[in-house]
Amino acid sequence: MVHNSMSSFLVAAPKSNSGKTMVTLGLMHALVKRGFKVQPFKCGPDYIDPMHHTKIAGKSSYNLDLWMSSAEHVQDVFKKQSRDADVAIAEGVMGLFDGAKKDEGSSAAVARLLHMPVVLVVDASSTAYSVAPLLYGFKNFDTRIKLAGVIFNKVASESHFQFLKEASIDAGVDVLGYLPRDERLHIESRHLGLHLPGENKNLKIVGVAAELLEQKVDIDLLLSLSKREEMTIASTQDRAGGKLRIAMAHDEAFSFSYSANRDVLLQLGDVKEFSPLHDNALPEADLVWLPGGYPELFAQELSENGAMRRAIISYIDSGKALIAECGGMMYLGNKLIQKNGEAFEMCGVFDFDTSFEHMKLHLGYRELLGHSMAVRGHEFHYSRLIGKEKGSAEFQVKTARNKTAEMAVFREKNCWASYMHLYLGEKEKMQQLLNELGL
Repeated sequence: MVHNSMSSFLVAAPKSNSGKTMVTLGLMHALVKRGFKVQPFKCGPDYIDPMHHTKIAGKSSYNLDLWMSSAEHVQDVFKKQSRDADVAIAEGVMGLFDGAKKDEGSSAAVARLLHMPVVLVVDASSTAYSVAPLLYGFKNFDTRIKLAGVIFNKVASESHFQFLKEASIDAGVDVLGYLPRDERLHIESRHLGLHLPGENKNLKIVGVAAELLEQKVDIDLLLSLSKREEMTIASTQDRAGGKLRIAMAHDEAFSFSYSANRDVLLQLGDVKEFSPLHDNALPEADLVWLPGGYPELFAQELSENGAMRRAIISYIDSGKALIAECGGMMYLGNKLIQKNGEAFEMCGVFDFDTSFEHMKLHLGYRELLGHSMAVRGHEFHYSRLIGKEKGSAEFQVKTARNKTAEMAVFREKNCWASYMHLYLGEKEKMQQLLNELGL
């Protein structure tokens, strides 16, 4: 199939907290309101931004990560998911050139690989003509990247924008427009990032951003500058579902998972969702998956659902396979301790407590090495383990720089758990882990 009319661009910034998420969500909202089919993507390992993308665009957002997966996989994901889109929008991660090593795996690397023009979002608060050398540097540092233009954020006034516009012209960068400084655009965050879609009037805030972008940004120019001349996409057919019965936890407490992981699971079998919060029994399953989430916000409810906790324990005791990531692992410990010291009983499969007292950030790419397994993912949490911190000796965990990571991996019969958010969008990687669990 040949798609001649699609536009695609990557929203990036010189540094984190420049406003690229707000600009990305606002542009998605504005284009959907215009009637465009928008396909969202997220560079890097984040799993919360894609949930917001999905809510706004009405299509699952996919991660484009060149450390957690191969270049071929990233290309395949982009082509396959974009095949019916009018506009493909990727939100960058951190600064444009920030990667695991120099710019390896960065937003810039994704832009180069996929030939996506970059829209640079620049926080213009407390600056004016000085953005000229900044823009000149980003335009000329790597000429393999096409800088489609700049959108300024937190602009104080129209006269402020004129200074910025003059700077952009002198730097040779197209000016697409700006977002004004506006208190209505404040989105609250919690310790892992943005609140989840639907919380704290986030959708209303994104609607305000979309209206302002329609007024202050030349969206038609952006679409013209990011038009793909031609993209040939091979017709792909997903394999029919396999025979595995897979139960995936999905509710207010457990919702962090990669779209590509789910696609692979659907190839391997039938996926049924269940709620550790609200259900009192597990679906019939060969594999149970407990993804990450915010179990600490629902610790009392999870503790009070004794029927589900007993069902989980019985399932693991029977020798069946279970994978628990981060929040799912916390649920399998003895207790979950809130930052105020209040403790709630969890499943007690593993002999440790998870504590949010004295919170400290732990994050970074991780590679998990087992007997015949090498899978990658990401660690991002503020809690710590008390008790059995060492985990199983049969697994090694490395950082992106091949140093040993202090992240425990736990194994009980065919139950596997760690703080790691696994990226298993490449089917052979998923199968490696399942083989370790006897599937």
